[in-house]
Amino acid sequence: MDLINTFLNVGVFLDSLPQLLRGLLVTIEIGISSIVIGLAGGLFLAVTRLYAPAAIKLFIRFYIDIFRSIPLLVLLIVVYYALPFVGIRLSAFLSAVTALSLVSAAYTAEIFRAGIEAIPRGQFEASAALGLSDRYTMVDIVLPQAVRIVIPPLTNNCINVLKDTALASVVAMPDLLKQATQAQALSANPTPLIGAAIIYIVMLWPMVAVVSRLERHYSKGR
Repeated sequence: MDLINTFLNVGVFLDSLPQLLRGLLVTIEIGISSIVIGLAGGLFLAVTRLYAPAAIKLFIRFYIDIFRSIPLLVLLIVVYYALPFVGIRLSAFLSAVTALSLVSAAYTAEIFRAGIEAIPRGQFEASAALGLSDRYTMVDIVLPQAVRIVIPPLTNNCINVLKDTALASVVAMPDLLKQATQAQALSANPTPLIGAAIIYIVMLWPMVAVVSRLERHYSKGR
């Protein structure tokens, strides 16, 4: 009974629930913004890497390798705490979105690149034989097929972005984790933290199930 009252105190949870829901809204805003920017940026990087001059390809590869290597927490701290020393001041929200988007775009670019390169080379050659430009080949022939391949890993990457939004709490962003830690401090009870964990599970578990189903579906199709 003492264990339940300590970690699953119904009264404390209900008192902290409005605060947790406000934090959840902020978490969703950060997550969706970062996912959309990351998807657009990753697709641009992947396509540019295929058709750009060698110098630009090298720069894109350098970008992808760097932002896949640097820990997100370190990048977030650099964006929020270090950039002001060179006159670039971003709000906590923009700092979180910027850091998440930069990393997400790097991973998304590799996912799209792998999907595009999985398309048989003969389809590129057939498009060239029909006189289609590179733009129409990519938009009308290659990308529709590549998207089918990359949907499972892209969905998995979106889950990772939503989970990583919890790091925004280190820059005083009132996301779900930050609100939970504040509620825990006010109530002197860890129930709000358990409540935040449950909310994360409720939000992300369906997406995890969708990824598993998509992977099974496309593996059967292949």
